[in-house]
Amino acid sequence: MTGLARHLSKLGVCSRSVAAQWVSAGRVRINGRVVLDPERPVPAQARIDIDGNALAPRRRLYLMLNKPRGLVTSASDEQGRDTVYQCLEGLDLPWVAPVGRLDKASEGLLLLSNDPEWAARITDPDQAVLKHYHVQIDRVPDEALLARLRAGVIDRDEPLGAVQVELLRSGGKTAWLAINLDEGRNRQIRRLLQTQGIATLRLIRVGIGGLVLGDLAKGAVRELSADQLRALFAGT
Repeated sequence: MTGLARHLSKLGVCSRSVAAQWVSAGRVRINGRVVLDPERPVPAQARIDIDGNALAPRRRLYLMLNKPRGLVTSASDEQGRDTVYQCLEGLDLPWVAPVGRLDKASEGLLLLSNDPEWAARITDPDQAVLKHYHVQIDRVPDEALLARLRAGVIDRDEPLGAVQVELLRSGGKTAWLAINLDEGRNRQIRRLLQTQGIATLRLIRVGIGGLVLGDLAKGAVRELSADQLRALFAGT
């Protein structure tokens, strides 16, 4: 058995933190009795009511979003910054959570879902689901610099590296790199580049596994097809 807040999250009702708030506020009943402890185990086949309404099964939903630059990957932000949930406003959707993160200055492919087990599989480094990025930098790199990036570095006692670093194109004083990651450390690409004195001008996630961003418009959301769901794990 799992705790009540976690159980609600696994069912795709809401996030675990929101569920804990609902429970503490007395909005949730198990088998007709109010439960105030978010960690209270949920018995098998238990009836759960929220605000007097029986909990109905939620359809599992898998979305891709072309995240615009300047949005925070969070349901809410304590600093009052705009979040990716603004892209979902006006859409008739159940609760979904971001699968992994893109920082505020980054853009491109972001997955959202109400299936936490699927999300964990996508973000688990042991699953080796590659994340593909196109990154504009403030210089034209030579082969020695690319080799150092491929070799990886230690930054703040943390190893930073990439599965692949390739030059896509260059012109003038800037260049675009194709960088593939199999893990998602905080600001990993920006930090890796910064150790070599390189500034990141743009960072766009263009694919995850075999799923590509394609022609999805900036700020637009699309439900993943069965083929796209399979492609996520096929194109690693």
